[in-house]
Amino acid sequence: MAIGDIIVGIDIGTAKVATVIGEVNNFNQIETISSTSYKCNGLKKGKIIDEEEISQSIEKTIRDAEEETNLKINSAYVTIPGRYVTIVQNSIIREARDKFSGISIKDVQSAIMQIKDIEIPEDQVLIDIVPDKIVLEDETVVTDPVGKLSSSFAMNAQIILANKEYVKQLHSIFKKIGLDIDGIIPTTLAERNLILDKHELNDNVMILDIGAGNIDIGVFEGSTFIYTNSIPIGGDNITNDIALVLNISREEADKLKRQYGLALKSFIDNDNDIILNTCRDNQKNKIIKSSQLIEIIEARIEEMFSIINRDITNQGIKSKINNVILTGQGIININKSDVAGKITLNIPVKISTGRLISTVKQTYRTSYALVRYVASRPFEKTVSSSIDTQNNENFLKTLLYKIREFFYS
Repeated sequence: MAIGDIIVGIDIGTAKVATVIGEVNNFNQIETISSTSYKCNGLKKGKIIDEEEISQSIEKTIRDAEEETNLKINSAYVTIPGRYVTIVQNSIIREARDKFSGISIKDVQSAIMQIKDIEIPEDQVLIDIVPDKIVLEDETVVTDPVGKLSSSFAMNAQIILANKEYVKQLHSIFKKIGLDIDGIIPTTLAERNLILDKHELNDNVMILDIGAGNIDIGVFEGSTFIYTNSIPIGGDNITNDIALVLNISREEADKLKRQYGLALKSFIDNDNDIILNTCRDNQKNKIIKSSQLIEIIEARIEEMFSIINRDITNQGIKSKINNVILTGQGIININKSDVAGKITLNIPVKISTGRLISTVKQTYRTSYALVRYVASRPFEKTVSSSIDTQNNENFLKTLLYKIREFFYS
């Protein structure tokens, strides 16, 4: 990345579209200059069901961002759910062009071009290359080999492939509003550096991003991205269960979930009475015990973790996972969800405590993580989105205000 690069990151979720614009400052850090979101129901159970609605929601966030910043946005990076992603591990050995001058950036870039040369199935397309471990001829492992005196080096990388039809849909959505796509990044890959704390970055972990209608799974062996998937279930399913079982409105069900959110009935302190205000049966203002509500929540959360457990077991990767990190609007407000996860998965589970995660509003965490991921990509001259500055003076005036607005006070 280069100082002054402006990166636009868009996350298309099951309940909303969120857009974050970040600029690389003089300290090679990201300054958030705009964060906008808009409701969207065009993505259901991980599938695009309404391109027009998604386009309109993206356009709304882009227009709001342009108004705030006086920038003209022509392109953006976007997330992709794990279910449409395939990870291929590959490695090569590359000779340095001049072993006496050290490994050059051109040597590394040539290796990246070479390592992506794999056979790609007809129904998939290449969307990303993630250089991982680089090993010099003396077996020293480095993250950046440029300038190292070594006649050769080995590069390991993850080749990220995506479902061709889903990618076509994304391009169609962006084309409707005149935007180009700078890159397509798996959700949990983008989130890793934001969600995990320092020691977790070197651990074997599974990230679970539980949203309104989708769970994104990402498994990492240290820095190596080994598996991703998504499951079409989330926090909205809990709300729907409460509404159905108690025969109340969805609005009241969501309010009760937030008010009494608890994942395990065994942790109830006081089994209070709850008056149901929208009960549709003959009993007006029906009264239930809080334990009845918690039972509904517990059953659905247990099912969620059971599906995840079955998935990672079938993939043969469960034994590789030391810790599970939870994030996402669909789960973090439900108390003891980490305990429920540990019981079902039989792996330590915790709510994310990444250093920056608590400073970023939940609505924008994934799109902000996407911007940070793009900015940190190694061996890139520029990662900037295509931006036209409409009025630099107004842009500078709004910069500090927008940064302050983005973070919690």
